[in-house]
Amino acid sequence: MKPLRDNARILVASAAGTAVEYYDFFIYGTAAALVFGPLFFPAQSAAAQTLYAFMSFGIAFLARPIGAVAFGHFGDRVGRKSTLVASLLLMGGATLLIAFLPTYAQLEPHGLGWLAPALLCLLRFGQGFGLGGEWGGAALLVVENAPRGWETRFVSIMQLGSPVGFIAATGVFMLLGLALDEADFIAWGWRVPFLASAVLVLLGLWVRLRIEETAAFREARVREMPVRVPLVRVLRDHPGAVLAGAAGVIATFATFYLVTTYALAQGTGPLGYPRDLFLAAQILAAVFYAAGLLLAGLAGDRSSPGKLLAFGSMAVAVAGLVFGPGLNSGSLPIAGATLCLTMLALGFANCPLGAWLSPLFPVKVRYSGVSLAFNTGGVIGGAMTPIAAQALSAAGYADWVGLLLVAAGLLTFVGVLTARRAA
Repeated sequence: MKPLRDNARILVASAAGTAVEYYDFFIYGTAAALVFGPLFFPAQSAAAQTLYAFMSFGIAFLARPIGAVAFGHFGDRVGRKSTLVASLLLMGGATLLIAFLPTYAQLEPHGLGWLAPALLCLLRFGQGFGLGGEWGGAALLVVENAPRGWETRFVSIMQLGSPVGFIAATGVFMLLGLALDEADFIAWGWRVPFLASAVLVLLGLWVRLRIEETAAFREARVREMPVRVPLVRVLRDHPGAVLAGAAGVIATFATFYLVTTYALAQGTGPLGYPRDLFLAAQILAAVFYAAGLLLAGLAGDRSSPGKLLAFGSMAVAVAGLVFGPGLNSGSLPIAGATLCLTMLALGFANCPLGAWLSPLFPVKVRYSGVSLAFNTGGVIGGAMTPIAAQALSAAGYADWVGLLLVAAGLLTFVGVLTARRAA
């Protein structure tokens, strides 16, 4: 077993880096729900503006599998540590540049209005490309260094980067809403969270540069030469594991982005909840998410990651039955309680993913396999679900949005059932 100091350094590095990258990713989702529609996608109706903003949000999920292939290639050939540093730099650079983008109204007098959404979408692609290499590498950094029997508990600490990043992103927007009037927030305030990301990226880099390569990767390099093209080996030898793994992560993506991006747009838009209070409710829900992660981490190593993920997927499906009516109840306390319940269920679905996905692939192609499966599932759960939810709401079926969570939970449950045979 590694010395306590080494284990602590690995856990801090994985959680801190993940928090920074997810902060970058989440501030885009929050800005898309609040201001990107009118600023970059002028349309005849507010609903259409929000839908276009969500489509730009979804571009990152299309980029993530591409990033997973690229970073997975180098993660399996060069190493986990250097690849994670590169993904953080790309993600941080794209996020920082968003702060300096001109809006549609600023470019339209010059006949270049189309360039504003085009540049925004390009940088969103860069965010997704960078994040495509993040989660898989961070999960492997933890799983491959965890003491035997502690894998799920270690992953639960790494996964805390997700709610921490979300709380930081949401908190910044909430503070800006309290400090600025609406005109200043729309004029320049929304750029502040993107500028602040530069400081956090430097912090994440400092932490990650202080860790060592995983023992499992070093041992694999001693035994045999790295695979020349890991993606080809994964698709040739482990296609079933990729499909099962992708299904296994759908519930996590669908739940998170319905509770955050979609709920924020719906709650502060058509439902009319005060923005600052709704953001506070989402921060409280993120605390329940963190609690779910920690509880699941304690339970996971006492049974198995697969059993825990199956339980989490069913918890998500049950939460989906009340999600739509609760959010649309017209009562902020009821809506807030609905968000908290759903995020608690998310903790049990998200926590075991790293420990569950990693054994599906051999070490020599594990970075590629885990990243590809995780980010492919993200296309369905993270990109398509908020768009489908917004379309349902615009058509007058907002109470039925929770059925998307029911479907996501069932798909993940099927992924768990087929994973062992697929591997």
